[in-house]
Amino acid sequence: MTQPELDDTDREILRLLAENARRPYSTIAEAVNLSPPSVSARVRQLEQEDVIRRFTVDLDLTQYENRIHVMVRLQPELGKTDSLRESILETPAVEHVFTTAVGEIVAVATPPRNTVGNWAQQYLPLTDVRRYDVQLLSNAAQSAYAEGTESALKCANCGTTVGEDGLATRVGGSLQQFCSENCETTYREQYTESQEKSDA
Repeated sequence: MTQPELDDTDREILRLLAENARRPYSTIAEAVNLSPPSVSARVRQLEQEDVIRRFTVDLDLTQYENRIHVMVRLQPELGKTDSLRESILETPAVEHVFTTAVGEIVAVATPPRNTVGNWAQQYLPLTDVRRYDVQLLSNAAQSAYAEGTESALKCANCGTTVGEDGLATRVGGSLQQFCSENCETTYREQYTESQEKSDA
């Protein structure tokens, strides 16, 4: 698979979304000197190229449940890396799974604090593992690019929170959220104007 070609504008859009994925397209548009529909089109393209894989909620279970962060390093039996990785992804409390260049698997999990002593033996699929190691993590921090999003929907035109009277419609093939019909109309007009300029 070829790597997508990103320009400086794409990178700045990604940086802004990573800082706050609820940031309205109108605010991003001002920052990158584009129209909101153009930003929307770029985000849609980044989604199609799997640069942006999903918008999600980032929860830290250790903050409201009695859990603790652990890192597990596993050396799978030969030829078992892919199947082991898939099994670990389905293990309760596992949040992230990585595969190294040499085929080692690294997982980060947040098991309940009172089960951390036997959590690996009880829940991890260890039959295809030559060796493993569990380490307690003193803390876990994420860079701006790894941060999740908050769950409230924002109007694609004005950036306000979309309430129960809001509407979702497709503009240029992309589903957008609007707080009112006026914002939807304004956004559509800007999108049409942007498309006409790019086609000229």
